[in-house]
Amino acid sequence: MDMELKKAFTEMQVNKIESTKKIRLLDMKTDSLKVSKQRVELTNKEVSQLNADTKVYASVGRMFVLSDVPSLTDEMKTKQSNFEELIGQCEKNKEFLLKNLREQEESLRELVQQKRTESSTAKENGTDAKKE
Repeated sequence: MDMELKKAFTEMQVNKIESTKKIRLLDMKTDSLKVSKQRVELTNKEVSQLNADTKVYASVGRMFVLSDVPSLTDEMKTKQSNFEELIGQCEKNKEFLLKNLREQEESLRELVQQKRTESSTAKENGTDAKKE
């Protein structure tokens, strides 16, 4: 096997393994963000059913702070939009990794095809030279 092909295969294998790990991590992060977004949506739905003057407690780290319904609803909408942005970023990163992986596979196929045509051309030229 040609050393250039061997090197390309090795690089592609390493890159594929790394990309697969990154894609798996992005999938896990996306799933986690979707669950968090859903939790915020459900909480917002329940809180929005309360009267506007009802006092509620907002979670801040490890403590709860007294708040009112409109401010808590606004805060949850902000969190929800942040989750949507993060999910979108994860999806874009995943698409980029998949595209990059496909491009690398295609370039490797082209390299293999090029080597095949070079070797078949060399064989044909070698047999033509022997005939003369």
